[in-house]
Amino acid sequence: MDTDVLIVGAGPTGLTVANELQLAGVPALVVDKLSQRSELSKAGGVQSRTQEAFDQRGLLEALLATGDHPVGTAHFGGIHLPLSRGRHRFPWRSIPQVVIEGFLEEHLAAQSIHARRGQELAGLEQDGDGVTAFFADGTTIRSRYLVAADGGHSTVRKLLRAEFPGQAGTATVIAADLRLSGVEHTMTHRWNEAGDWAHLFPLGTDEEGRPLLRLAMGGPGRARARDVPITEEEIRDGLRAVFGLEVQLLELRYARRITNAARQAAQYRHSRVFLAGDAAHVHLPLGAQGMNTGIQDALNLGWKLAAAVRGWAPENLLDTYHAERHPVGAAVLRNVQAQSLLMDWEGTRAPEVMATRELFTAMAKLPEVQYQLDDMLSGMGIRYRIPGVEDQPLAGLPAPDVDLGPARVNELLRSGRGLLIDPDGAFAKVADLWGDRVDRVAAGTEPMLVRPDGYVCWAGGADGLEPALGRWFGKPR
Repeated sequence: MDTDVLIVGAGPTGLTVANELQLAGVPALVVDKLSQRSELSKAGGVQSRTQEAFDQRGLLEALLATGDHPVGTAHFGGIHLPLSRGRHRFPWRSIPQVVIEGFLEEHLAAQSIHARRGQELAGLEQDGDGVTAFFADGTTIRSRYLVAADGGHSTVRKLLRAEFPGQAGTATVIAADLRLSGVEHTMTHRWNEAGDWAHLFPLGTDEEGRPLLRLAMGGPGRARARDVPITEEEIRDGLRAVFGLEVQLLELRYARRITNAARQAAQYRHSRVFLAGDAAHVHLPLGAQGMNTGIQDALNLGWKLAAAVRGWAPENLLDTYHAERHPVGAAVLRNVQAQSLLMDWEGTRAPEVMATRELFTAMAKLPEVQYQLDDMLSGMGIRYRIPGVEDQPLAGLPAPDVDLGPARVNELLRSGRGLLIDPDGAFAKVADLWGDRVDRVAAGTEPMLVRPDGYVCWAGGADGLEPALGRWFGKPR
């Protein structure tokens, strides 16, 4: 084997997998077909759950120190959810994808892990022992497992001939990073009577401290083929249609055309190959859910791959990656498609669309509705189905970051190991049998077993702890 895990794709998903494996002491290799890191900010926001996960790895403080990353207010299809602000310890922040990629790449470089760039995958074979990847330059890499984190047009997925069902794109709109005058630097969604629309949200500031905005813009007759170049005049024309002359383009950083295609891989696992991030699911970039979902895919998969490589993974642990993450991806596709309808993506101004938006806007003023949507969009509402403990209220949810005296839960998870919270010290003997994989702290008020990815897999009941340890952490030593 050249490496234990080969990661194809050096975006946020692939780099997060690499970090999880490095934390567990498992050799991994990251390759990418691009000769240098892309400067395109394909996504622009980091959700509460993703920030919490970065905090559990000791990365959040350093990430937030990389620049001005303003706190935003959640929205659903352009409908503000103001009551969601401040509900979670880590509020939604605007951190462009290019910043996150650079941060993670530099962090891994400090651990002597460097992405091999300019390596384009050309072929793939797998057998009972590993995976062989063939590259366009004639080199091959042999690994025990392979993670496909190579984006929506994934070469790995195509080589696998993996099913990728869903909805094809019906129209394109423009997504651009730019500087404007005459507009407040807050989230704005506006359209005119003809159906032309524009959605703005702040991206922080550029190198000179000037505010940047992300623009999504479309309308009837404005769709073009994805490969048609976008000109400044096309941007100005769309802005005039929606804002009149009050808003002026000062600088266009980059622009691309995106579609409303919505597809999801039928299976995330193909023997020793795993699909993650955009390679597993594509949809409109609303709320940066694609990037955040991909990072969460990586966190779910990384520790499980490490367990398999190190030889203590229980039977079917790797299968739980698909079982847990596929429903999450499907739910994201559904909420994005609903938001696309409410935003009137194609600018139809159809009466039924406008009536639906009017009704939903009224409903979204209710606190319960805002909280439900906020939990869904922030990632904090994710709950995995944990067999055997369905009656335990906390099981399957992100672990609460309580202060246990020695440290907070998030700080104790920075080892990348499991965590047993044992307030009365009643489980010391059984916990010692898994002591090489699970840390125990005799503190807190509620007993709880937390997986390395920060999710509760047992929450009370003396008879259930040992089966839970076996299910998630393998046989006792």
